[in-house]
Amino acid sequence: MSEIRRYPDANRLAHGAAELFIALSKPAIAEQGRFTVALSGGSTPKALFNLLAHEPYASQIEWSHVHIFWGDERCVPPDHPDSNYRMARETLLQYVPLLPENIHPMHGDIDPAQASAEYEQQLRIFFGNSLPEFDLILLGMGDDGHTASLFPGTAAVHEQNRWVIGHFVEKLDTWRLTLTPPALNAATNVAFLVAGQAKAERLHEVLKGLYQPDVLPAQIIQPTAGHLFWMVDEEAASLL
Repeated sequence: MSEIRRYPDANRLAHGAAELFIALSKPAIAEQGRFTVALSGGSTPKALFNLLAHEPYASQIEWSHVHIFWGDERCVPPDHPDSNYRMARETLLQYVPLLPENIHPMHGDIDPAQASAEYEQQLRIFFGNSLPEFDLILLGMGDDGHTASLFPGTAAVHEQNRWVIGHFVEKLDTWRLTLTPPALNAATNVAFLVAGQAKAERLHEVLKGLYQPDVLPAQIIQPTAGHLFWMVDEEAASLL
């Protein structure tokens, strides 16, 4: 099931995402005793993290029951400016009472094959050997239609067995770690946060165009039994 939620601007979108985060956390914690979230990088998630770290939102979340994971990571040390972990730490993690053992970063500073295997093993231990049913995965979408670190024309888009892979993204001349489509689509809820006029044409192609995940990897995100939210501002939605 998918749903498009439109907001007047990027700020209102971030507030809407914060409200969704809180709304999903309450039943998950009540029923399971935990709320599992996979974070992403990018400017729109960064705005969300800034909101969640402070009032009126921060005190509405039982942070001691929240487990933080990542949907993808750059292959850099955790203190590197490009690190998704560092961005989350500086905008959210250092401000809220998360338990240290409930923060599960990808290790971008070791061999990508080893890092991906270790993260997959961590997920298998945490979730069991069935697919990882995150309560919420936050995703962005690039101007090229990529999401997480699933880029156009890469084999990662078609991975069906592994939950996590490390792969070289030729167009960026860099290595990335990413959850794969089976892991992403096992989530109970997935929320795309997409803002800005620069995303409008690509968003239209992803939502209204032909299904061609090799070209538009964001199209492959279709939760098997979960809910898909497209949270977009009016600029990004201008061609819908």
